Amino acid sequence: MSLLTMKESIDAVENAFRELALGTAVMPTRLSVSLPVNEGWLGVMPAFLTHAKSLTTKIVTVYPNNTTQHDLPNVLALIILNDVETGQVEAVMEGAYITAIRTGAVAGVATKHLARKNATNLGIFGCGVQARTQLEAVCQVRDISTVRVYDSDRDRMRSFLSKSSTKMNITPADNPQEVVRGSDIIVTATTSATPVFNGLDVKPGTHINAIGAFTPDTRELDDQTISKAKIVVDSLAAALEEAGDIVIPVSRGIIRREDIWAELGEITSGSKPGRTSDDELTVFKSVGLGIQDAAVARLVFEKARVEHVGTEATLSD
Repeated sequence: MSLLTMKESIDAVENAFRELALGTAVMPTRLSVSLPVNEGWLGVMPAFLTHAKSLTTKIVTVYPNNTTQHDLPNVLALIILNDVETGQVEAVMEGAYITAIRTGAVAGVATKHLARKNATNLGIFGCGVQARTQLEAVCQVRDISTVRVYDSDRDRMRSFLSKSSTKMNITPADNPQEVVRGSDIIVTATTSATPVFNGLDVKPGTHINAIGAFTPDTRELDDQTISKAKIVVDSLAAALEEAGDIVIPVSRGIIRREDIWAELGEITSGSKPGRTSDDELTVFKSVGLGIQDAAVARLVFEKARVEHVGTEATLSD
């Protein structure tokens, strides 16, 4: 989508988190439905941003078997944008791409505030659609020189590499240890229900964006990683309810609720510092918030209106 750049998306998402921290955003807890028979999940995510003048509702489904069994994307989404003055529907948007962009953007915001300034080596677990936007976002905020990728699906990893820019030094890793030991920044963007690497391999000063697991019984990070990290979340309430990376170690007594350092909005608004030393291990855990969709959807709509992109339709009475 040529209308949308990652830099603009990062700025919009950072402003959305600032609104959340300052109380000018309204975001109810999302409604979710799990379908064990199909391993599916549905979420309904409304949000309102006062300053961005954006009111949206996203309906999103995640079906991990779609790609292999139905030749469909694993993530499908629809976003409805309403006029904040009248409530009238302004736009209905395909939401999977916006979801990928805004999830990359929030990792960009977290990396901007939490990764070391001199971080140059990036490691990515998972080579699906999200890996591409994560790579783009991190490269917007740090001068990345080398990228190592790992996916248990070797065909998917080869496909990712074949479609990646030849200008970047992107190499496949033979095992998780190789990724972790060689990275200053790590992104986990997988569908794994269990930890994807050993926390003992993580170097001091590493920053981790954990964005794959979003249910209370799934996790990408192990107890070793979580127990020694400065933890930042997108939403404390959502993380304690939905994020297995947080829920599981809290339930086991590995960490306490009080060990979670901050919400991302507290850092973007300046009420709490992000990284305070080069030796800190920092973790940003995201489950995805409606304010991210609201920020990016409004940005897309305004640019589309200026460029006369999209199809206009009149809804009947």
